[in-house]
Amino acid sequence: MLSIEEAVETQVENAHHKVELLSTPWLFLVRTMLAGAYIGIGVVIMVEAGGPLVAAANPFAPLVQGMVFGVALTIVVIGGGELATSAMMMLTQGAMRRRITWARGGLTLLAVLGGNLVGAFLFAVLVHLSGVTAPGTAAGDQIARMIEHKAHETNVQLFVRGILCNLLVCLGVWCATKLRDEAAKIMAIFACVMVFITSGFEHVVANMTTMSLGVIGGLPEATVLEFARNMLFVGLGNTVGGALLVGAAYAYRATPRVGEPAVAPAAVVAPSVGPSDEAAAPVAPQPTDQNDTPRAARAGRGEPAVR
Repeated sequence: MLSIEEAVETQVENAHHKVELLSTPWLFLVRTMLAGAYIGIGVVIMVEAGGPLVAAANPFAPLVQGMVFGVALTIVVIGGGELATSAMMMLTQGAMRRRITWARGGLTLLAVLGGNLVGAFLFAVLVHLSGVTAPGTAAGDQIARMIEHKAHETNVQLFVRGILCNLLVCLGVWCATKLRDEAAKIMAIFACVMVFITSGFEHVVANMTTMSLGVIGGLPEATVLEFARNMLFVGLGNTVGGALLVGAAYAYRATPRVGEPAVAPAAVVAPSVGPSDEAAAPVAPQPTDQNDTPRAARAGRGEPAVR
């Protein structure tokens, strides 16, 4: 398991990677769209598995929905994708460690949100055309109930539920970053996601698919204005929960105190399980001059290399 300091350094490098990915906009768009669609998969399995239970007034319906939704975040983390909610944590840590600027971090987050929305909407179109959430089906009725419930939540409720949701989502991603074993990573993600779904908290990217299904299906509560209100207040809440309660808290916790050695970037563990090619490759001896001083070392001190 990585230490807190090593995990923060890993997240900081991830933040830098996200910002640099903007220089390849089409690749960035594809990866953000995939994440939006992957979270949409969680919405579909949640209503398919939980819809019949809700219709039967089964008290275990929320727990079942929470247990199956974890597949969505697991696909994002294991399969690869740029998700806005976890980016809120990573970009904050990158900015606090001055690996990226706050301005570039904010721009990147807005771009990730936009890409997630495009991917979620296109996925919702495919789901709508498939008919699996059509009116009259258990899944379709569950989508309608969810949208009606969200429409009756106040702005404060959406905001606070967004905070609590991304506290748990980012804790799941944070724990997966610290852990080395793949099975342990998946278990940590499923556990945190199960809590936030079962508790009824609000996830801005999951709501992109839910509200898109409502708009496309013509549900009365799913207006464009209601869609925008949900995105605004849930998105702000998610940002507070991920950026402040997890991202900033752990970045501050990992800041070296007076008298403590700083963790070097080299302490970050590479994602690969085995030794890297660079570590396994033999180091070639450097040519030396007459004084047995490596030429590269003499040049690094400003001394002319012996030719």
